[in-house]
Amino acid sequence: MSRSLLLPCVVLLAGCAGFEPKPLVPAQTAGRFESRTLADPGLRTFIEANAPELAKEWPRRSWDLPSLTIVAFYYHPSLDVARAQWGVANAGVKTAAGRPNPTFSITPGYAFNAASGISPWFPGVTFDVPIETAGKRKTRITHAEYLAEAARHNVTTVAWQVRSNLRKALIDLTTAERRRRVLREQVEVQQRIAELVEQRRRAGAASIVELAPIRVALTKLQAEEADAQRQMADAHNSLAEALGLPVAAMDGVHFRSYLEPASNLEALPDKAEVRRLALQQRSDIRAVLAEYEGSQAALQLEVAKQYPDLHLGSGYQWDQGEHKWNLALTMELPILNRNQGPIAEAEARREETAAQLMALQAKVIAEIDRAAAALSTTAEQLHKLRQIHQALGDQLRSVQARLSAGGADQLELQNAKLEMGASALALLDFEARSSLAAGELEDALQIPFKAPSVAQPQRDTGDDRS
Repeated sequence: MSRSLLLPCVVLLAGCAGFEPKPLVPAQTAGRFESRTLADPGLRTFIEANAPELAKEWPRRSWDLPSLTIVAFYYHPSLDVARAQWGVANAGVKTAAGRPNPTFSITPGYAFNAASGISPWFPGVTFDVPIETAGKRKTRITHAEYLAEAARHNVTTVAWQVRSNLRKALIDLTTAERRRRVLREQVEVQQRIAELVEQRRRAGAASIVELAPIRVALTKLQAEEADAQRQMADAHNSLAEALGLPVAAMDGVHFRSYLEPASNLEALPDKAEVRRLALQQRSDIRAVLAEYEGSQAALQLEVAKQYPDLHLGSGYQWDQGEHKWNLALTMELPILNRNQGPIAEAEARREETAAQLMALQAKVIAEIDRAAAALSTTAEQLHKLRQIHQALGDQLRSVQARLSAGGADQLELQNAKLEMGASALALLDFEARSSLAAGELEDALQIPFKAPSVAQPQRDTGDDRS
């Protein structure tokens, strides 16, 4: 090969990208996960960039829902996956923008009956330049851009799901802790009642028949306390999972209680207007809308493919001392196939995406209505239970006052405490339900919350985060 041909080949090869292997070793990835902590320097940098006020105290002594949300946005693997998918979609835009390369061919020939004294070789070269027609490249880029936009909205959707799971885990942990504390008090009160009735039995003022149900109730309360302890462990593990942390990273960490409706829900404007906006602005709806526009671009591309691309070619041949040059214009003849099949498929996909949007909006409407109804119902029940709890509190204080005046005994006081504890458990249950319902309504409406820009890739997923 002559130097004139060798040099361009070397230049072209020098500009090619090289392959860099990045093997995954399960033991190493597991080790990186186990090394995650809430005192990680990388986490602190992330918090300083997105919520500087939360990084003033480091390491933090207590964590609440807003600060834990940022932790989950930093660590949770589902967001890493969503960001990676968005990166793939963005790379697809670059692929779609690529232009077809020209081709260069060398076609040497040999004449077996060449005249004497004339070289039998007649080397030739051809050069072909493809030309896309009907705006195919622009349409292809538009299609890829809409898919990238859908992937970007999906990152936000995943972030909402991460926050929803985190909120639920924090509510469950708070509920389990308070439930165990109330049950511990209930067990102590029931034990005191059993002791008082046993004293009366020994004095002949009560029978074994009166004592038996009290002991049964005590056993039941002890079992409920043990179950509350189990629920605490489960909620602790669920919170670690919701944060993307190993359970060991949460040892000795204080988490602030979360058992109240989201405060920003009460400041909402007209509910009908918010619902209308949710049906248009939710990230999953916007993602499907982007997919729909992408399906339209895909259909437009298939329609454009009915018009054949052109190939402009040129060739040179040295034929036994004669220099021969030619031009060529090549195109496919759309006679037997007018791309009707792919066009029909693209039309069907567009209809499918439109149906998906309608189904998603119907699902969102149901979620909003269900969450709003649950929040309204639990709010009414919670109000009634608080009134009952307050009345029982007044009754307990009355018994305590009468006990001090000699008008009541210890058994009456312990029974009043037992009623107060049962009311506290019922109130706790509905507070948890109300908080969950408020969170579900917030998720259904996707009310903007103060959080870092989760759509942006925040770090290298290969970072050990130690």
